[in-house]
Amino acid sequence: MSEKTEKAKKPKRAFLSYERRKGLYGYGFIGLWMIGTLIFFLIPLIKSLIWSFNDVSIDTGITHLEWAGLKKYSYALTVDENYMDYLSKTLMETLWKTPLILIFSLFIAVILNQKFRGRVLSRAIFFLPVIIATGPVFKIINGDMGSTGNTGAAQFSTMFSTDLVGELLQFLGIYGLSENMNTLITTVADNVFGIVWSSGIQILLFLAALQNIPPSAKEAAQMEGATAWEYFWKITFPYVSPFILANLIFTVIDSFTSPTNEVMKRILAMRDDWKFGEYSAMAWIYFGIVLVAIGIITAIVNKFIYYEVD
Repeated sequence: MSEKTEKAKKPKRAFLSYERRKGLYGYGFIGLWMIGTLIFFLIPLIKSLIWSFNDVSIDTGITHLEWAGLKKYSYALTVDENYMDYLSKTLMETLWKTPLILIFSLFIAVILNQKFRGRVLSRAIFFLPVIIATGPVFKIINGDMGSTGNTGAAQFSTMFSTDLVGELLQFLGIYGLSENMNTLITTVADNVFGIVWSSGIQILLFLAALQNIPPSAKEAAQMEGATAWEYFWKITFPYVSPFILANLIFTVIDSFTSPTNEVMKRILAMRDDWKFGEYSAMAWIYFGIVLVAIGIITAIVNKFIYYEVD
């Protein structure tokens, strides 16, 4: 039998191309993510939406539902004495804290983008809160020892809670500030560490944007005699402006879901009291407000962002 006949009788091996295999690997990873999203996110999300319209009771592990309509939403908005107050405080805190975080993040990113000794260590220090930003650590540093049970850390936390701004104003002889201005300055000063603590991701994103600025742009600006101020507004700011919207949305969501958020504390307290219908309604109202806030912010900020067109 000839070689051609033997080769013709051998079955052809089925094989996949390299691109096809890469695609299957991608579908495999996405499949795991989709399973986790379905089990740990979508199913609880749908359950909470159903519970928000029902009186929920649990008897021997069995959940009983009784249709209540919009009664739970009415309870959250009109009956609960704390929810609306906490909601307004959270919105106001997010309103003034978000711009400060963005300005601080961009300022630090510009500094960390320069060449100096210890640059890697400085970047690690500013990104460190992202790694260890747990609820107990944040509460210890801010002096909230009640929920942690660690009274020995109180001495460490006092360095962040002293009235340094008030003492500085008195030292400078500044006494004539109005009550609102004094409250604003004190509030911002007391939250300086919280602003720094919440800026790690934003600094990283701004730093990535700054590193994408081509060296030729800086060389051209220097040849034209542009000052550092002109270079920032004409070159740096247009390049980082698309990341401003991303950082803005991230900061708003991070503020609304912070472990120190009074609204989140109230919702979790209702859950711990087994008031599943009430806490579900509060959560959905809060979720709707967050979506509306993000939509308004995106529509406004998107008009001022420079997008590079090829």
